[in-house]
Amino acid sequence: MELELARHHWDDGRRRVEEARRDDRRRYDSLMREIELVLAVLRSRVGQTFTLVELADVYDDADLWVRDLLDDADPEGSLRAEPGVVADAAFDRYSHGASDYRP
Repeated sequence: MELELARHHWDDGRRRVEEARRDDRRRYDSLMREIELVLAVLRSRVGQTFTLVELADVYDDADLWVRDLLDDADPEGSLRAEPGVVADAAFDRYSHGASDYRP
């Protein structure tokens, strides 16, 4: 995926989580738990030293593995999983650690 498009998606995810923080604390708490799960996977898949392009490469198939991750973490479906928002917000947060990160 093109880096600028990926960053646009990531920024949108961050904004949606911020909206939940203001408007729906329960949803926000759920999103944050799920984001932490994705961040743990990113740490193992991407590592500590990476560029934004490398992160965008991992993002290409994130919709598949994030959905599986959230399903595995909550097999009963009791959480209101929003895999797209969760993935985008997690990638946004993780992107801040990229060696070439610029806001």
